[in-house]
Amino acid sequence: MSKLTDLPKRILIGRALRSDKLGETLLPKRIALPVFASDPLSSVAYAPGEVLLVLSIAGVSAYQFSPWIALAVVVLMFTVVASYRQNVHAYPSGGGDYEVATTNLGPRAGLTVASALLVDYVLTVAVSIASGVENLGSAIPFVVEHKTAAAITAIVLLTLMNLRGVKESGKLFAIPTYLFVAGVFIMIIWGAFRGLVLGDTMHAPTSDFEIKAEHEGLAGFALVFLLLRAFSSGCAALTGVEAISNGVPAFRKPKSRNAATTLAMMGLLAVTMFCGIIGLAMATGVKMAENPARDLIHNGVPVGADYVQDPVISQVAAAVFGDGTFFFVVLAAATALVLFLAANTAFNGFPVLGSILAQDRYLPRQLHTRGDRLAFSNGIVLLAGAAILLTWVYGADSTRLIQLYIVGVFVSFTLSQIGMVRHWNRHLATEKDQAKRRRMMRSRAINTFGAFLTGTVLVVVLATKFTHGAWVALLGMVIFYATMTAIRRHYDRVAEEIAADETPADEKMRPSRVHSIVLVSKLHRPTLRALAYAKLIRSGKLEALSISVDPAETKALREDWERRGIDIPLKILDSPYREVTRPVIDYVKNLRRESPRDVVSVYIPEYVVGHWYEHFLHNQSALRLKGRLLFTPGVMVTSVPYQLESSEAAKLRARKRAEWNAPGAVRRGPVERRPKEPVNKG
Repeated sequence: MSKLTDLPKRILIGRALRSDKLGETLLPKRIALPVFASDPLSSVAYAPGEVLLVLSIAGVSAYQFSPWIALAVVVLMFTVVASYRQNVHAYPSGGGDYEVATTNLGPRAGLTVASALLVDYVLTVAVSIASGVENLGSAIPFVVEHKTAAAITAIVLLTLMNLRGVKESGKLFAIPTYLFVAGVFIMIIWGAFRGLVLGDTMHAPTSDFEIKAEHEGLAGFALVFLLLRAFSSGCAALTGVEAISNGVPAFRKPKSRNAATTLAMMGLLAVTMFCGIIGLAMATGVKMAENPARDLIHNGVPVGADYVQDPVISQVAAAVFGDGTFFFVVLAAATALVLFLAANTAFNGFPVLGSILAQDRYLPRQLHTRGDRLAFSNGIVLLAGAAILLTWVYGADSTRLIQLYIVGVFVSFTLSQIGMVRHWNRHLATEKDQAKRRRMMRSRAINTFGAFLTGTVLVVVLATKFTHGAWVALLGMVIFYATMTAIRRHYDRVAEEIAADETPADEKMRPSRVHSIVLVSKLHRPTLRALAYAKLIRSGKLEALSISVDPAETKALREDWERRGIDIPLKILDSPYREVTRPVIDYVKNLRRESPRDVVSVYIPEYVVGHWYEHFLHNQSALRLKGRLLFTPGVMVTSVPYQLESSEAAKLRARKRAEWNAPGAVRRGPVERRPKEPVNKG
């Protein structure tokens, strides 16, 4: 059975890698950039649109504030990037925000950060995939008609790519990511050249539309609140920045320097593309609305439910390159693909963080170990399952999903920067070297400003997005926090129970006697093997135990036992209600009560079968017994296997599969002729 599952596994994810090959999977900067920064780079495809969608509530006149909102996002991006450059140098082990918060603010703060990041990683996958499906759907209507199924399929494919390993998936993601970045820069440069040098007037497909404002003439606090909400939506461009600090161990040496350089490259590229798209959207007259069917007006009437609102980047590309031109199609394809691949940021961040949390006993231990391809396979699969569930619940609707977004990431941003301030304060208290103190004080100033700014944004996000869906993200954080706390308590309780004493006494560790019981149903070869094995153990007392369900069968068993002259006493228990499990359990418990210091060892003969369906026909009573006996203190259970012919045939088939080689799998070179050795006839 394992061979049957192994073949498709190897086809899907490749051959297993030895542990000593881990160094070969480390990433250079050119691969690390698309692997860890694909989320913030690709967010420029939807973050400008989110800003315009919110501003449209007050009508087209509110669009004049979009450059200032873009400027605020740029300041925030540079602040966060500068802050995280301090993080990767101070904490290069890969714990990122979780390690910073735990070390400097305590376990509860660390667990809060971990909960926020886990929620945000799941949302990153869901939002990126949903947005990618919507971008692809603007060119392929079939995708929009089956949006949820297409999104789930994309998540499954991305999961398989990541299961093949970080380096291998990074190579697959590098080309579309760089193609997208190049396409956006070409669009910005060509658009600026056409507008500023050639004096062309470029029109987006919605440039002649009008927007029906939901709230006209906003002023005072209402306008400020709207601008803050638009700013919080634009902050989606910052999601994924923390993934680099969590993924420092995946970089080639020098790890910290390479991670810091990658952070700077990512920040510079992201803000340039974000500002460029916002600027071109204003120049080409892009119109967006939260409810386009009702609020977008064309020729005096609403566009209606059949209208499909294209993303801002698609409308800008149509205005700059021309709708349907070669560059338009290339950029549209690259945008859709990079949005799919943007989820890769989460697929690299979530498993690493899950492994660290598992090592700290906050998550199941299975998340700590690497899989066949040296990737954290269990974490990858867990992330995919959570993202698929969220995508299905929200129907792969990016507009609804994005309202849940960025709450978690700004919780981690803020607590991480506060932790870094504490980190520098602690080191400054002992550092005497003046040059080092100046560097530390400069780093502390950066982190202090970062903590203030991200904390302010967190308050804004909570105030403006709570009723629009942010409460779901907070609920998810609470669930993660409670679950991880319960897992840690369980592991601590188990560790305390099984801890060995420093000076164990022999009389405490060693039972006085072993009372062995061989369970017997019929006298056949499996039973005889179990009896023979039990005799070899040389227990204090050995007996055979049978449950009488059918008097005729019990009589035949007793006669056969006496005829063979078996020198082991046979004890038969009556079962008037035809139960097998309960009489055995009661008998064993009674032995334990009579002699608490004795250990009861139960031997169960079992058939070993060769086909999966044969398991349903055998060993069911044995499984029930073992399940019940496991909860009985002082009882040892031993399975005595007996291999049936079908199991031998299965073993032979498995051996043949192992020895079989696919055509071309074995390559033989030319046969070397060796001189014959002289034959010694003496």
